[in-house]
Amino acid sequence: MKKALIVWGGWEGHTPEAAATVVGDMLREDGFQVATSDSTSAFADPDLHQLSLIVPIITQSTADPAEIANLTAAVESGVGLGGFHGGMGDSFRDVVDYQFMVGGQWVAHPGDIIDYRINITDDKDPITEGIDDFDYRSEQYYMHVDPANQVLATTTFSGEHASWTKGVVMPVVWKRHHGAGRVFYSALGHTADEFAVPEMKEILRRGLNWAARDT
Repeated sequence: MKKALIVWGGWEGHTPEAAATVVGDMLREDGFQVATSDSTSAFADPDLHQLSLIVPIITQSTADPAEIANLTAAVESGVGLGGFHGGMGDSFRDVVDYQFMVGGQWVAHPGDIIDYRINITDDKDPITEGIDDFDYRSEQYYMHVDPANQVLATTTFSGEHASWTKGVVMPVVWKRHHGAGRVFYSALGHTADEFAVPEMKEILRRGLNWAARDT
């Protein structure tokens, strides 16, 4: 059986505990054995490298360097990493090794909660196959991203809330490798209630399953 670890915490505005519950239920439905923790100390577990998947749901937090070192080593060894929004894309602002692994870092969301469009850029990939472009209401993440990412979906900034961003096409969903580990990220999911959007939830479900290592 595949084993997943969800570690939640950080800024409460992202409803990390509620989101961890939703993601945990989703993974159990897909046959995972799921453990959860509300402490980054879980990343220091010497058995971390035996997992199939790690899901961080932690925004604007800090962690001991040894915890991050063990986490990145586990992913490099083949453990999958998957997550969404600030829970993975804005977890540890001062840790470049973590950002290198994720493939991006949040820097702004002009206009805060707004309506925008998600454009599927790869409709042949199993994560996005059969999913059409869709409208979304949330924070539209502006991110610094790794050009090595395999981008599956994007959004285009209108410039209404920050004129200099007009026309910028920003990755929203991507996958990548970090060593032997597979890494998946979606910028969607500001709060747990956004899992009610079927496209958002299905993309995340497929992405986490893709990232998970077979054991």
